[in-house]
Amino acid sequence: MPETANRPNMVITVLCGTLTSLVVIGFARLAYGIILPSMRTDLGFSYQQAGILSTTTALCYVCFVLAGGLAAARWGAKASILFGMLTVAAGFVGLAFAADFWVVLTLMGLLGFGTAFAFAPMVALLATWFPDKRGLVIGFMTSGVGLSALVTGMLVPYLFTLFGDQGWRVSWGVFAGVALFVAVMIGLFVRNPPRAKSNSTSGLPSDEKWRIYRHPRVLIVACTYGIIGLGYIIQAVFMISFMVESGHSEAIAGRFMAMTGLLSIAAGPIWGWVSDFWGRGNALGACFFLVITAMSLPLIDQTLPWFFFHFLVMGVSINGLFAMIQTSATDQVAPRYIPIAFSFATLFFAVGQFLGPAIAGWLIETTGGFTAAFGFTFLVLSVGFGLTLLIRRFPDEWAVKEPQPQ
Repeated sequence: MPETANRPNMVITVLCGTLTSLVVIGFARLAYGIILPSMRTDLGFSYQQAGILSTTTALCYVCFVLAGGLAAARWGAKASILFGMLTVAAGFVGLAFAADFWVVLTLMGLLGFGTAFAFAPMVALLATWFPDKRGLVIGFMTSGVGLSALVTGMLVPYLFTLFGDQGWRVSWGVFAGVALFVAVMIGLFVRNPPRAKSNSTSGLPSDEKWRIYRHPRVLIVACTYGIIGLGYIIQAVFMISFMVESGHSEAIAGRFMAMTGLLSIAAGPIWGWVSDFWGRGNALGACFFLVITAMSLPLIDQTLPWFFFHFLVMGVSINGLFAMIQTSATDQVAPRYIPIAFSFATLFFAVGQFLGPAIAGWLIETTGGFTAAFGFTFLVLSVGFGLTLLIRRFPDEWAVKEPQPQ
C-alpha cells in the first residue's frame, strides 16, 4: 500500500481518471449511440452494419485488454494510459473524415484498441493509490461516463443543428480535441504507484496467475461484469434509435440522455461511498435491481413517459453499478494482484460488449423492431442480478492472498 505522505493529490488524480473514463468509455463507445442515427443515414449503413461497427470496437478491446494490463505492469500505468489516449484521439480524427465502411470499421477498431490500454490501467492505478477510499475514487471515475452522456446529449444535437448532415463529423472532431487535452493532463499530473513500479505482472509465475483466473469469487465477479457490459452497450447503442423509431424526435432523445448523464455524474461516487460503508454486495444488488427495472419500462410501452422514466432510473443507478462491480473486482485479491485481476474481469466485460451490439443488431434486423433486442437484454441482466446475490455473500478477506514466504 502506498505511503500516505507520498500519495499524489487525490482530487487532481481522480479528475484525470474521470476525464479518462469520459473519453475512452463515454466518447469512444457510448456516444456512438447518439451519433448513430445521423451517421448511419449519411453513410447509408444498415442497422446490422451499425452493430458490426460497435462490435468491432469491442472485439479490439477484447483482444488487447490483457495486453494493456501487461503494458501497464511493464512500462508503468501512466505510459500505457497515455498511449491509449493518443490512439483514441487518432481514431476520432479519422472518423471525422472517413466515408467508406471499411475505413470506418478500421477506425472503430482503433478506438477499442486504445481503450484497452487506457481504462483498466487507470482503474488499477486509482485502486492502488487510494485503497481506503476505493469505492469513492472509482465511483468518481465512473462519473466520467455520466459526464460524457450530459455533454454528448447537449452538444451533439446542437452540432447537428449548426452543421446539418455533417454534424456527426464535427462531433468526432470535438472528441479528438478533448482526448488530446486529457492526454496533456495525464502527462502533467498522473504518477505511477510505487507497487506498480516494483512488481511486474508479467513477471508473476504462471501458477500465481492461474490462482486468480480459477478462483470462483473472481470468476463470479468477472461474469457479472461481462453481463453488465453486454446489457448496457445494447442500451447505449440502440435506445436512442428505439426512441426515434417510436416516433420521438432526436432532440428529445438527446435531452433525456443529457438528464441521464447529469444524474449519473453524482450516482457513481454516491453509490461508491455507500458501498464502502454498507457493503459492496448489498449496494450492488440494490443498484442492479434498479437497472433491471429501468430496462423493462420501454418494453411495457413506447410512449414518452415510459422512455422518460427509463432514462431517469438509469441515471440514478447505472454508474453506481459500474463503480461497484469494478471495485468488487479489485476487492477480491491482494494489492499486488489488482492489475491482473481487474484486467481479467475487464476481459469478460469486453466480451459482453463485443457480443451485445451484434446480437441486438441481428435481432432488430430479423424481427423488424427493437422489442426482441431489449427483451433479450432484460433477461440477460436478470441472470446478472442473480450473480450479485452470490457476491453479497462473499467474506471480507481476499480470495487470493499474498504468497507466504517459504
